[in-house]
Amino acid sequence: MIDFRYHLVSIVAVFLALAVGVVLGSAALNGPVVAGLRKSVSTLRHEEDNLGSQNRAQRDQIKSDQEWAQAAGPVLLSHLLASERVVIVTAPGAPGAVTDGVTMALTQAGAKITGQVTIEAPFFDTAASTRNTLSLLTQRLTPGGMSLRDGTVQAQAAELIASAILTQDGLGQPVAGSQDSTGASILSGFDTGGFLSVSAPSIVRATLAVVIIPASPPTTNDSNPASQALVTLSKELGIAGQATVVAGSTTGSGPGSAIQVIRSASSAGTLSTVDDADTASGQIVVAQALYEVLAKAKPGSYGTGPGASAVGPSPMPTPLPTASPSASAHASASPSVSSHG
Repeated sequence: MIDFRYHLVSIVAVFLALAVGVVLGSAALNGPVVAGLRKSVSTLRHEEDNLGSQNRAQRDQIKSDQEWAQAAGPVLLSHLLASERVVIVTAPGAPGAVTDGVTMALTQAGAKITGQVTIEAPFFDTAASTRNTLSLLTQRLTPGGMSLRDGTVQAQAAELIASAILTQDGLGQPVAGSQDSTGASILSGFDTGGFLSVSAPSIVRATLAVVIIPASPPTTNDSNPASQALVTLSKELGIAGQATVVAGSTTGSGPGSAIQVIRSASSAGTLSTVDDADTASGQIVVAQALYEVLAKAKPGSYGTGPGASAVGPSPMPTPLPTASPSASAHASASPSVSSHG
């Protein structure tokens, strides 16, 4: 009869045999497996080093390119927008660095900045009470004899705001650079209502506008109300003036941004877009894009992001050093009319 001690010894012997087999198998495979892993790690480290070197080289190249653009800006932009008047319109969350850079580029191009209009968050609010307040305010501020086009509450408010800061400088229209009580009253009313703020109590009328979009899109969906409303405002500025460019940072111009909404539309109208205005080269292109619309009625989608057709206008605009585009146009159309200064 087989006793318990025999069973115990048998079981121990089986487990011992398995253990010996595992040890022997591991010892046999240990060399090739470890060697293979070491080779894979070495390959990955080599690839990581190469990618790191490539990234550093690209960063150095980008830095060098932007330094060159910054140094060349005054030459590339000289007299491009001489005597033109430009108003800067910023959305909530617009990057200050983009606004400052674009302003500097426009100044280098010879343009005169009439002021900055900041559209405040309530303008984009979709709440019924806010829209009702905006509608009543728009009706109250609309001058007698002026009829606003049919449209949404925000579209009509945008039309009225655009009429207060821009002009096409044509027959029967306000003269560029002029101040008037009607425009000042409209801006003051929207300012008091909390829908916008202005850099100065009174802003003279401009013919050109640059819209600076937020640093990041409200959502990645192009149908979001905030971006749609900003596009509506930009279109109204484009109608009221002679040229409008919508500019944003590289990260702020992606899906869901006003720039992508404009580019995805079947027709962008007369609006130009620049999606890398956080770079020195993009800021130069903002001024060039204004010139292209003003002088050639040629809007474009510029930058490096989705939907951009080119980095900048091609060929690069090279205006006469003593005449602005609109001044030349006025001189051709009517010699008796002096250009605005």
